[in-house]
Amino acid sequence: MSVSVAVAGATGRLGSLVCQVVEEHPDFELVARLDSGSGPEEGAEARILVDVSHPDASPAIVARALERGQRVIVGTSGWSADRLAELEDRLAGLPGSGAIVVPNFSLGSVLGTTLARIAAPYFDAIEVVEAHHPKKVDSPSGTAVRTAELMAEARDGREVEAPFAEQPARGQLVAGIPVHSLRLAGVVAKQEVRFGGPGEVLTVTHDTHSNEAYRAGIRAALEAADAARGLTVGLDRVLGIAVPGDGA
Repeated sequence: MSVSVAVAGATGRLGSLVCQVVEEHPDFELVARLDSGSGPEEGAEARILVDVSHPDASPAIVARALERGQRVIVGTSGWSADRLAELEDRLAGLPGSGAIVVPNFSLGSVLGTTLARIAAPYFDAIEVVEAHHPKKVDSPSGTAVRTAELMAEARDGREVEAPFAEQPARGQLVAGIPVHSLRLAGVVAKQEVRFGGPGEVLTVTHDTHSNEAYRAGIRAALEAADAARGLTVGLDRVLGIAVPGDGA
């Protein structure tokens, strides 16, 4: 029997692709396409709710779905470390529930973040530059925020060198790391993490040229959702991509 899926944010760029992936997958059935005009109980019949809506709407959508006993996949930006901690606390009070939060469904992006996390302890100067299409409503991107947080975690409390960080042109500090956001026509998504050291610069770059890059990650998250328990953050966790010194 197919697993029923509802998609919140179904009319957006990513939401439309999620709907396509669900419809093409033999093990899943799309039962609801939800948008900003949908009522709070629409999609309640689905086993899995995929939230790719708006950062402001996402927490309430996820909370309702979990209270109904649905498995949840979150692909919406804006889930910072503080918001994830709140979600983890909510899940702790709902035994048997599960949520997968995916800042980026692209395999290349996930590997880029993993490489940046590995490099972070070896350089004291680190900056992130991310670029997206002009219709992306939030900045910095969820991927950039997650990358900065993971790099800071890998440094085990050692501060990053960020001179003149109080100047607006130096970007927004995320976990102590400057993040610069560009919103440009002609861009789908791009992230550069630049590491500076004596006499050298290392750059980890990932370019997304079309939404096709997200298909494999969406499928992987769908296939993992029904068995998910508690909070899973990142496609790397879903795919089992290990980082040295990490328990993944």
